Formats: sequence, structure tokens, C-alpha cells
Amino acid sequence: MTAEVLKYTLEQVEALEVAPGFEHQNLEGWIPELAGEDDLRQALEKAFDYRGDVTLTLKSGERIEAFIFNRQTGATLADSYLQYFTPTAPEKRKVSYAEIARLEFSGKDRAAGKHWEDWVKKYNEKKAAGEHGIALHPDALD
Repeated sequence: MTAEVLKYTLEQVEALEVAPGFEHQNLEGWIPELAGEDDLRQALEKAFDYRGDVTLTLKSGERIEAFIFNRQTGATLADSYLQYFTPTAPEKRKVSYAEIARLEFSGKDRAAGKHWEDWVKKYNEKKAAGEHGIALHPDALD
């Protein structure tokens, strides 16, 4: 590999390392209006990115408290589904978008206010103050 190619590759890597992020929405407690298919699809995309539990109310009336970990979108709502875990069942479960009547962002958003830069800043402040035995530890999940 030539030095010119290597330099170009390193510049690309550095550009990726400082890629801009996105603004985190505070969805905790939000109950989206699901007036149509597009509203449902958009809300479920946000639920997939949400790092807390949601409550799904199915058209049958069943309510499910769940953590969504996967989804598959198809051409229709019946062809689309969510995969989730519940606090009471260890196995993965699945529900069709077509069965969902209501969505609530009911659980605590575990990612809200947690930024890597803030975590490192706190560590560096302790280090600069001369503290010993410090380390970066994750916050408790409650």
C-alpha cells in the first residue's frame, strides 16, 4: 500500500470517527396518535430505537409491556412485525404491526442523558483532581 493510499484511508477513518450524531428525542411517557398506517410505522420505528420498555395495546384488548429488540417491515402492516421481550417471559415474542392499536413509551428511557463525552469528562475531572482508583463504571439500571 502506498503512502498516499494509506494517508487517504486514514483521513477517511478519522472523518468517520467524528461523524455527527443525532439529537436524542425525549419519548418517555409519549403516547403517539396512530391515525393511519404511516403514523403507526413511524411510531414503531421510534419504539425500536427507544432504550426502555413500551406498552403495546393490541386490537384484541391485550396489553403487553415489552422491550422491542427487532422489527421487520413489509409491504403491508400484516407483513410487518416486532420482536420483543417481556419482563415475565424469558423467550422472544413476535407481534404483527396489524394487531397493534396503541403504543405507549411507558418505561424509563435508559439512554436519556447518557452521553459518552459526559462520562469521559467526569473521569478526567476526577483524574485531574488527583483521585486514585478511579474507573469508568456504568450507571446503575435502578
